[in-house]
Amino acid sequence: MTMTRTVLVAALLSAAIVSAGAQDNPKHGEELLQKSCASCHAIGRTGDSPHKFAPAFRLLGQRYPIEALEEALGEGIMSGHPDMPEFTFDADDVGDIIAYLKSIQQR
Repeated sequence: MTMTRTVLVAALLSAAIVSAGAQDNPKHGEELLQKSCASCHAIGRTGDSPHKFAPAFRLLGQRYPIEALEEALGEGIMSGHPDMPEFTFDADDVGDIIAYLKSIQQR
C-alpha cells in the first residue's frame, strides 16, 4: 500500500469514527430514560429521585465511568434491589443514553 493510500484509509476511518459518535442523540436518550426509569430515578440535572433508594442519574459518574454502563444497558441491567426491573436497550439507544448521561453529570 502506498503512503498516499495509507493516509487516505486512515483519514476515512477517522471520519467514520467521528461521524458514528456524532450520531448519538442525547435528547432521545433522555426520552428513553424518562419512559423507562423516571418513575424511580431522578433523570435530570436537578431534583430528587421518586424512589428514595434510587440514585439520581446525574450522580452516576461519581460511582462509575459512564462508558462502563454501555454493556449493562445493552445486555440488561440487573440490580440487587427487588423493586428494580431488568432493562435492555438496543445499541443505538445505548449510545443515545450514554450521550445523555454524560451531558448531565455532576462532578
